[in-house]
Amino acid sequence: MSKKYKYGFIGAGNMGSSMISGLLESGLAEKKDITFVTAHEDSAKNIEERFGIERSKDAASLSKESNVIILAVKPGQLSDILPDIRESLDAGSIVVSVAAGKSISEIDNALLSMEVAGKLKVARAMPNTPAAVGEAMSAVCFNDRFSDEEKKEVLSIFRSFGVAEEVDEGLMDTVTGLSGSSPAFIYMLIEAMADEAVRHGMKRDKAYTFAAQAVKGSAEMVLKTKKHPGELKDQVTSPGGTTIEGVRALEEKGFRKAIMEGIDAAIRRSLEMSQN
Repeated sequence: MSKKYKYGFIGAGNMGSSMISGLLESGLAEKKDITFVTAHEDSAKNIEERFGIERSKDAASLSKESNVIILAVKPGQLSDILPDIRESLDAGSIVVSVAAGKSISEIDNALLSMEVAGKLKVARAMPNTPAAVGEAMSAVCFNDRFSDEEKKEVLSIFRSFGVAEEVDEGLMDTVTGLSGSSPAFIYMLIEAMADEAVRHGMKRDKAYTFAAQAVKGSAEMVLKTKKHPGELKDQVTSPGGTTIEGVRALEEKGFRKAIMEGIDAAIRRSLEMSQN
């Protein structure tokens, strides 16, 4: 990178710590390039001991020291934090929010000051919980003030702990249902698969391993082969075999429809929350 970035994290919970870990492990940043602030002493101690990075005294000081400010807090906390930092920002500041349901325009308007009026670069991101193991799926959207290099920099933050793609902001509620909420659905699938194996005599810890690896391997097949999921399914379903019998049973029980309804319900709830 031609420009040197300093990263400031406001919030150091599960998502913040996952992002810090990604930045350091990928080599995108060094310890001296990252500061953080949090209201929770337990989180602060954990971050200091785990990563050896400096804690800033408050959000305003952090914003002066950093040119990339990551808002890794709950949506309800933004109304208290944004007024505290807006006078510390300049036209070169990049603000990245991972607070669900808060639009770019809401954040931009809350940070409005004479210094940055019409100039502040604000991005919004939706990573999911597999960030904790370096396997996040993140969607990122930007206002129109970013250069290509700045967009690349923000995307690289999220790609340091998984996969990240730029999307239109209008799709963020869809992303919430598709990748934000769906890990819970996959955990339910793994649990159900394992439960049935246990019913047929397999020990539970081994059943979880078999089920989880089957899901992981199948996902890798989709990502690496780029083949349509239906084509990959057909490769497993031999005529008159065990798999096609299982597929038939799942179709009878409405498996596909249940998944679609679950994603739709999560998307609709996200839309409701973003309108409040």
